[in-house]
Amino acid sequence: MQPLTDVLSALIFYAVPWAGADVPLIVVWLIVAAFFFTFYLGFINLRGFRHAIKVVRGALYNDKHQGEISHFQALTAAMSGTIGVGNMAGVAITVSLGGPGAIFWLIVAGLVGMTTKFVECTLGVKYRIINQDGTVSGGPMYYLRDGLAEKGLPRLGKYLGTFFAVSIVIGCLGAGNMFQSNQAYVQLLQVSGGEDSPLVGFGWLVGLAMAMLVGLIIVGGIKSIANITVRLVPFMVVIYMALAFLVLAMNLTAIPSAFALIFKSAFTMQGVSGGFIGIMILGFQRAAFSNEAGLGSAAIAHSAVQTDEPLSEGFVALLEPFIDTVVICTLTGLVLVLTLPTEALMGSGMSGIELTSAAFQENISWAPVPLSFVAMIFAFSTMLAWAYYGIKGWTYLFGESKAKEKTFGMIFCLFIVIGASIKLDTVLEFADAMIFIMAIPNLIGLYILAPDVKKDLQTYMTKLKTQV
Repeated sequence: MQPLTDVLSALIFYAVPWAGADVPLIVVWLIVAAFFFTFYLGFINLRGFRHAIKVVRGALYNDKHQGEISHFQALTAAMSGTIGVGNMAGVAITVSLGGPGAIFWLIVAGLVGMTTKFVECTLGVKYRIINQDGTVSGGPMYYLRDGLAEKGLPRLGKYLGTFFAVSIVIGCLGAGNMFQSNQAYVQLLQVSGGEDSPLVGFGWLVGLAMAMLVGLIIVGGIKSIANITVRLVPFMVVIYMALAFLVLAMNLTAIPSAFALIFKSAFTMQGVSGGFIGIMILGFQRAAFSNEAGLGSAAIAHSAVQTDEPLSEGFVALLEPFIDTVVICTLTGLVLVLTLPTEALMGSGMSGIELTSAAFQENISWAPVPLSFVAMIFAFSTMLAWAYYGIKGWTYLFGESKAKEKTFGMIFCLFIVIGASIKLDTVLEFADAMIFIMAIPNLIGLYILAPDVKKDLQTYMTKLKTQV
């Protein structure tokens, strides 16, 4: 794995010096795209928020439309892939490296990333394929291949579609699989005795148990996954937010100071490579890892929605980065800042979910127990979504069949066991490298197809006004 990681890091995370910071080109690629689409579509991330809520609540749902799941199920299925232990572990890692200021840039990245998610999920529904058995296959592979063919670029579209499919097949084994099982195991160790835990050395056993549960569900396809995530996602979000709000309530008077520190540190933080530019890059990089805006993965789940209007699902999709990054990641960041001084955050020696758990425990002694439960659910639901993404990439490359779906399902479950058995650094490096590579072909396609999305959006908004 290490030689592959080195090659990918060299290609994807090649950095150029900018204002004293080493800026990964792939992060710049994501930042530019997010701001471009936000301005190009007239801040649809903000003006379309109210309509997004309306669609999620079922205002446009029609069970006679083609597709497999409702708007709300599509949202929870996709969110199960973005809301994971990264919201707990990833934020802690980012704050430990960049300080409180990184949280500010997480929020900014989440807000502009809403528009990128809107574009890719709209296209995901527009160019999806309805299979003979009524199941749906969609996502960047299809809008790259078929959308670019409509633009007179069939060879480029075919190449980019294949490139994306290969990337997500490999990438799902890192970010959506090994990283999740690894951090779930780490949290279980912490609450069961740390170095004295009876689970020490038995990461493979924890991974095996998770792999068996994942395998039992993914054999039923997106309907089976959605039936689980539609219950799990709201449940786990409510539990985690309740714990976070309890910590905030216990430190109510310190909240204004915490926000002031976050804002001030975003521009003046010292001791971090590149100053505020370095912190900004850390924030955007972690936000992209968390909400996947620009990577195209969520478009695969959203493509399965029952609708005859692609734009309606684009509105639903823009809620993802808001909930995942602007709300949940910010809550995690606030808990860390309110509980631990900056010196402890950046020099505690702890990393990932251990740091987040320690911050909660400072305020609520019993918090690590429910947090370990939440971490397991986060990891489990994320793996369900990414298994589906990987399967769709696999069948795009090798053809649609139940046998091929089961083959990749077994491969995916094997990597769950591997992830729970190795160290965080190796998992995180591999996961970051593989998840970001998908943004290269995806964003090329989004730029080319953006005029079509803008035209469709204008028509859609005009139709809405006439219905009022």
